[in-house]
Amino acid sequence: MINRILIIGYGSIGKRHLHLSRNLFPDADIRVLRHLKSISTPEKSNGCFNNIEDALDFAPQLAVIASPATFHTEVAIKLTEWGVHLLIEKPLSASQESVKRLLDLSVQNNTVILVGYNLRYLSSLQEFRSALHLQKIGKVLSVRCEAGQFLPSWRPNTDYKKSVSALSKLGGGVLLELSHEIDYLRWIFGEVEWVTAILSQQSDLEIDVEDTAHLIFGFTPNTISKIQVIASVDLDFIRHDTARSCTVIGDKGSLRWNGLAGTVEQFNLDSKIWVEVFRDEEMDSYVSEWKHFLNCISGDEKPLITGKDGLKIIEIIESARKSSVEKVQVKIVCEQ
Repeated sequence: MINRILIIGYGSIGKRHLHLSRNLFPDADIRVLRHLKSISTPEKSNGCFNNIEDALDFAPQLAVIASPATFHTEVAIKLTEWGVHLLIEKPLSASQESVKRLLDLSVQNNTVILVGYNLRYLSSLQEFRSALHLQKIGKVLSVRCEAGQFLPSWRPNTDYKKSVSALSKLGGGVLLELSHEIDYLRWIFGEVEWVTAILSQQSDLEIDVEDTAHLIFGFTPNTISKIQVIASVDLDFIRHDTARSCTVIGDKGSLRWNGLAGTVEQFNLDSKIWVEVFRDEEMDSYVSEWKHFLNCISGDEKPLITGKDGLKIIEIIESARKSSVEKVQVKIVCEQ
C-alpha cells in the first residue's frame, strides 16, 4: 500500500508528477518539497516542506525527484538512506560526483531507482527499436538523430533566462536537457564506444550554457549490425521549427521515427515514398512510466532505466564536453 508520496521540485515536471500521483492515489498523503518558501499548498497536494529534514520525518514510501539536476544526488542519497524508492527525473545528475555512492546505497537498502527517460515508454519508439532489431531494413549502416526547440518558447509564461535549461549552476544546456536522445540511442544500438563533439553557443540567447551540440557516436558492434554503427546527433535550443526525430539507414531501406507525431515510417523501395507503418494511439508516456515504477517497487518488474544507465549517460556527456574542448575523439570508459 502506497499512502505517503513526496514530490521534490514544483516546476512544470514536478507539477505533472504531482497530478499523476494524485490520479493514481486519490487517498494518499502527497507532499511537495520545494526550495522556495510558500504559505500556499500546491494544488492536489496535502502540504509543502521547505527542507529535507521535515520531508524525511514525513517518512515517504516513494519520492519523485524533479528538482534541478545539480541537486539530485544530495537529496537522493538522504532519501535512499531512509529506504525510499526513487523516480529521478533525467538526467540522473549534472556530474558523476556522488552517483556511485547513491547506487551503492540503493543496493544496500534494496530500494528502486528509476531514471526518468520517459521517451522509452512511447509505443512508437518501442516499435522503432523492435523493427530495427528484427532487421526490417536490413543491416544498419548509418543513424541521423536530431532534437531542437527555441528555448524562449519551450515553457510558455516563464522567463527562459531563469529556467533550468539556461543556467549552468542548475544543470542546463542542451547536452543535459536533451539527453533523452543519448539514452534512447544507447537503448537501441548498445554501448557508445567513442564520441566526437562540438558544443557551442550559436545564438544571442541570454544563457551561460551551450545552445547547440553536434555529436558523432561510434557504437560497439552488436546483433543489429556486424559493423560499427555511427550516429550523428544534433541538439539545440535555437530552432523555431521544433523537431525530434531519428532516421536509420539500412542496406534494404530506411526507417524514421517522428517523436512529435508519434509515428514510424519506412521508405518503400518499390514506390520510392515514405509509408507510415505505426502511430501512437496514446502518447502520455508519463502514465506508463509511473505504472512501471510501481511494478518495480512491488517486485513484478525490473527498472527499464536503472541508476547505472543514468550514470552511463553522464559519462557520455562528460566525454562529449572533453571532446569539444580538446578537439579529439574520446573513448567512453564508465566506472562501475
